[in-house]
Amino acid sequence: MSRSSEARLRDILAACAAIEGYAARPDGDPIVFDAIRIRLVEIGEAVKDLDPSVTSAEPGIPWVEIVRMRDQLAHRYFDTAHSIVMTTARSDIPRLKAAVERLLGPEHGG
Repeated sequence: MSRSSEARLRDILAACAAIEGYAARPDGDPIVFDAIRIRLVEIGEAVKDLDPSVTSAEPGIPWVEIVRMRDQLAHRYFDTAHSIVMTTARSDIPRLKAAVERLLGPEHGG
């Protein structure tokens, strides 16, 4: 049985929170990079299953690019640039988290 869009949004929110915690650690630890990378894959998987009516409510979020990044991370992991992953974690994840909180409603800060 497929999970609801709300459940997928909660998955994204949890992964964003984890990434924020990992990204606050000092650079250079390969475990941090791997942890962020796998959480980005989780986010991409969840986004793939969101109904378009949900994602259309936040047009400023590059939903298609999130899925493409997931595919890159999952299938071409040796070609993954550390700088892109870390920039995504520090710059893009807070924006995504805020958008997901808005989609989930006021109880999540939206």
